Amino acid sequence: MSTFQAPKGTYDLIPPDSAKFLAVRETIAAPLRNSGYGYIETPGFENVELFARGVGESTDIVTKEMYAFETKGGDKLALRPEGTASVLRAALEANLHKAGNLPVKLWYSGSYYRYERPQKGRYRHFSQVGAEAIGAEDPALDAELIILADQAYRTLGLRNFRILLNSLGDQECRPVYRTALQDFLRGLDLDEETLRRAEINPLRVLDDKRADVQKQLVGAPLLQDYLCEACKEYHKEVRELITAAGVAFEDDPKLVRGLDYYTRTTFEFVHDGLGSQSAVGGGGRYDGLSEMIGGPSLPSVGWALGVDRTVLALEAEGVELDIPSATSVFAVPLGEEARRVLFGVVTELRKAGVASDFSFGGKGLKGAMKNANRSGARFTLVAGERDLAEGVVQLKDMESGEQEAVALDAVVAKLTAKLA
Repeated sequence: MSTFQAPKGTYDLIPPDSAKFLAVRETIAAPLRNSGYGYIETPGFENVELFARGVGESTDIVTKEMYAFETKGGDKLALRPEGTASVLRAALEANLHKAGNLPVKLWYSGSYYRYERPQKGRYRHFSQVGAEAIGAEDPALDAELIILADQAYRTLGLRNFRILLNSLGDQECRPVYRTALQDFLRGLDLDEETLRRAEINPLRVLDDKRADVQKQLVGAPLLQDYLCEACKEYHKEVRELITAAGVAFEDDPKLVRGLDYYTRTTFEFVHDGLGSQSAVGGGGRYDGLSEMIGGPSLPSVGWALGVDRTVLALEAEGVELDIPSATSVFAVPLGEEARRVLFGVVTELRKAGVASDFSFGGKGLKGAMKNANRSGARFTLVAGERDLAEGVVQLKDMESGEQEAVALDAVVAKLTAKLA
């Protein structure tokens, strides 16, 4: 037993489970790469003010969950609690928006950190794959991202997820709704902190998960009744484009999500097999975020999908991913000369693109074959002094059990052909 353990609320990704996480990341990223999104990677920590301005000072993320600290040089930094603000900051810093090809389409994958009460599906360190389309106000862009996320989930084999959709309006119609909602909330029996939040950002109160609060919110004014004509038309087109693509969704007039920067289109992917932590991903349009963090006007839209929760959703549905074995060929040498020769064969196989492994540690035949079985290799190469004297190695098919002698100088070509 090690002296140390993973910090509370975190986990280690260990084989073979780690292969499942890698497969989920790759599957989510694949449709993005095929749709013009380029990969971006940002630091694991940023200036704390980036998140305070962008995510919102009234959000739980900033007020309660962010890991903030001061460096020896006096810089105030925070471990990134989400990806959008960091990606937009990097795009602005690199002047990607000035290259003349808008929208700038970016995707990313990484770890994020929030100081939360740990439970299944909610961790202090978690993994996401995200996508951002920066610099264009177009309903087709919103629809594209929703369709690509739906495609990724269905490619993984997920079926029991739902897409919730809403519009949060814009700078023209939301202030009118904000005033109406505040008037309603002031008449409720809410605690002091919730009332304070209602004055800063009343939409955040709609996202409160406490039953006693939700009970009082019955009859609250709905944003859809306050949308201006431009926002109504925009949302109508998003809905029509998604529907035409065959993607099912549910209108949710109370959906606001937990970040302050969203405008107009907002959406969430939920899976009913995960209990209280049902959201597996979500996103929306954030037309004013660039200006909030000191940039020019760059209407944008994006999403982030949780890798951890997607894996849990797959497990809830009993979906087994088709993950190929990490090893195709396993070499078992019997004797020092065979060890030298087969190590060379393994090296050549790897150069030829064949996933190969070797029996290290001088194990006997019985122990080495156990390792070969555990590796999941399709073929095993075995060679001893007699085989080498005859210029051959024994090639065993681990599925059929058939074994044949193959000329040493032909084994790489033969295995490459068999595994093609």
